[in-house]
Amino acid sequence: MSGDILIVDDERDIRELISDILQDEGHATRLASNSAECLARIAESPPALMILDIWLKDSDMDGIDILKLARRDHPGVPVIIISGHGNIEIAVAAMKQGAYDYIEKPFNIDQLTVVINRAMETSRLRRENVQLRRRDAEPAELIGGSAAFRALKSQLDKVTKSNGRVMLTGPAGAGKELAARYIHASSGRRDRPFVSIAAASVDPERMEETLFGRESPERGIEQGLLEQADGGVLYFDEVADMPAGTQSKILRVLVDQSFQRVGGTDKVRVDIRVISSTTRDLNVEIAEGRFRQELYHRLAVVPIEVPSLDERREDIPELARFFLRLFNRTQGLPLRNLGDEAVAQLQTMLWPGNVRQLKNMMERVLILGDSRAEIAAAELPGTGGATPEDEGRVVLAGSLATLPLREARELFEKEYLLTQINRFGGNISRTANFVGMERSALHRKLKSLGVVTTSRPGGRVASLGAPAFTESGG
Repeated sequence: MSGDILIVDDERDIRELISDILQDEGHATRLASNSAECLARIAESPPALMILDIWLKDSDMDGIDILKLARRDHPGVPVIIISGHGNIEIAVAAMKQGAYDYIEKPFNIDQLTVVINRAMETSRLRRENVQLRRRDAEPAELIGGSAAFRALKSQLDKVTKSNGRVMLTGPAGAGKELAARYIHASSGRRDRPFVSIAAASVDPERMEETLFGRESPERGIEQGLLEQADGGVLYFDEVADMPAGTQSKILRVLVDQSFQRVGGTDKVRVDIRVISSTTRDLNVEIAEGRFRQELYHRLAVVPIEVPSLDERREDIPELARFFLRLFNRTQGLPLRNLGDEAVAQLQTMLWPGNVRQLKNMMERVLILGDSRAEIAAAELPGTGGATPEDEGRVVLAGSLATLPLREARELFEKEYLLTQINRFGGNISRTANFVGMERSALHRKLKSLGVVTTSRPGGRVASLGAPAFTESGG
């Protein structure tokens, strides 16, 4: 939006007087004497502010008609109404249509200047707020080379060439929003907004206002996210959390590409591409009556599954190193290398939080670790937060993952038995019973592995004696 002010008045002296005042204040101005010239100026470039006379001679439209059009097509442009035939009814009508303020002729120059400066500041704050809510950060880079990653990227590249609605599915933290941003950045809408809304974070009572905006005499027109996304992409994060009442209204928007603001009567038309994501099974949500089947079919024209990190373990080293560089560049954290054992441990850990969890772990390591040293396996958690679904899986430490089978087996047995003996307070009988060995066989195994038990207050503990790796011993 340009920073000029459009002055619309059929009296030349008034137009030029206001223009001179504003130029003295450092503002750029454009002038129009009738409705046709006004609409032509707006079509050339929407102004930052409009000063509009109610009564316009030799015009097809009066000021109220122009105000309606301006508020419909450019709701972010404040409009100050001026009139030499002022009465309360005209003022009320103007404010109902979204005018920023109303000033009667002959006006006080100081009063006009104050109102204009306040309106310009409001316009600036509105634009900044829109930019913040768009969250228009540069799309993060897609990182990986595994078969699962290549399959995903191939699908994303195909949908960038169309305007079809995409439904991204996959576990939390897998990178669904990143995939949506990649689609946007690689499409013909790349120069238009990417607006994201987390359905779960919006109060259900305010969902419609958030999406559609609102109109009121007191506050004029406030754009919703649909208008902010006009020409670009609207991304519904966790679409399954959308309230049932809003689902039906969004369905109508997708069909008509138009809607009404809360409190408004005029139809607002938009051109948006909708991308949605969910971690839930929407077929289950539909079967249980929590999600509209018609809306699902509208949103999931192209369904794409984003793989979990567990399905693309080959990518973990590259992703980890990318995050280390990212935090160095954006936060000034030390740039550290990953040791081989740390890499092996990362690839054998459980990742219920997926890529997001890996990113958070790399940030934590850089914040808490020794900035001069290579990242070692000992700095990383041992399990990555196991869940019930992970039961039955063996998670190897980085040191084990780098050894030949025979040495890894011996080291595992030693660590495992040390852990169990100390768990049971040095009680050999209980330990043997738990691990499923005869007591005598356990004694032989401990001896062969160099594990000795000693008496300490509160029980016996196990520790390593001299190494004695053999193939015997149960």
